[in-house]
Amino acid sequence: MAESKRDYYEVLGVSKDADDAALKKAYRALAKKYHPDMNPGDTEAEKKFKEASEAYAVLSDPDKRRQYDQFGHAAFEGGAGGAGGFGGFDFSSADFSDIFGDIFGDFFGGGSRRGGRANTGPTRGANVRKGVRITFEEAVFGCEKELDVVLKDPCGKCNGTGAKPGTSPETCSKCGGRGQIVYTSQSFFGTVQNVQTCPECHGSGKVIREKCPDCGGSGYVSSHKKIKVTIPAGIDNGQSVRIRDKGEPGVNGGPRGDLLVEVTVSRHPIFQRQDVHIFSTAPISFAQAALGGDVRIKTVDGEVIYTVKPGTKTDTKVRLKGKGVPSLRNPQVRGDHYVTLVIQTPEKLSAEAKEALRRFDELSGNTLNQDLSNAERSKTKKKKFMDKLKETFEDLEE
Repeated sequence: MAESKRDYYEVLGVSKDADDAALKKAYRALAKKYHPDMNPGDTEAEKKFKEASEAYAVLSDPDKRRQYDQFGHAAFEGGAGGAGGFGGFDFSSADFSDIFGDIFGDFFGGGSRRGGRANTGPTRGANVRKGVRITFEEAVFGCEKELDVVLKDPCGKCNGTGAKPGTSPETCSKCGGRGQIVYTSQSFFGTVQNVQTCPECHGSGKVIREKCPDCGGSGYVSSHKKIKVTIPAGIDNGQSVRIRDKGEPGVNGGPRGDLLVEVTVSRHPIFQRQDVHIFSTAPISFAQAALGGDVRIKTVDGEVIYTVKPGTKTDTKVRLKGKGVPSLRNPQVRGDHYVTLVIQTPEKLSAEAKEALRRFDELSGNTLNQDLSNAERSKTKKKKFMDKLKETFEDLEE
């Protein structure tokens, strides 16, 4: 029998609303503790390292995380067995380089054990997160929203160099333009070379002596922009929509990051949602429950007519097929709407209605005991009076 997988959030020890920073911090601690290089020959540590790596690979990717939140481990069962993965999981899209660099840096004097030049090649920009609130109906059927987002663009005055017009960034004299500094030290293991990011140029290999007055040397200026986002039908609370190339600018000619729009769905006064299904209650009268008949039931598509069967009991559940939420994978497929029928007891009755109800009771069981003899009624009233009198004396004694 195959071993069941633990929940990815449980593996990393984070909550389901954890952000990227929390995920990275949690995984870094686990990877540092269980990395095979730090635990040679320890198969249990290797197993935990692989488990944590798989969890981080999914939860750090917004698309995979969305699929996992909706379908759990089943979302990736079809792709199991891919090459290069731990336990059959495909890690080809996961980026662990910065985490492992930090880990080995902690163990070996604050830097990587490998020498070489700094990574001055094109680097993808960071993702930008933005939240949007929508109604229950908008989540069901989809909608378009316009967001006001602050984005960075290359500075027009310095063309993104960060240097004052007429000047250029200079090669860092401390690292010689490599962006890294190599330190040699003696340890128990012998001579160890530690490589650290240059503190002068912060790894860029360049130093700006005269900064651009418009961007302050950053090479970028921020501005408000209006961006339209299409919210797909069937999206659920907490899920995100990715807009490509609307994040932070890349470094050294790298592509922009993405804009991740996290959706918050407002509560509905009548409907509740669970996956692709909708749940609600609908009131029916005693006459409708007893005799049957047509009732109007509210759905996200409007009111529908449902025929109640004679003798329907309160809390009877009925299913309205295809009146639920569209599937994100296939909007043509919708869930169902489950309605609980609740019999309403009238609070105010006319004299005629009361008399009719008493007559009905006589014909259907006489639960009101209207056929009691005068002697029996007198005995009942006397008993009630004595009970009240007894309660009064007991109160006085206390």
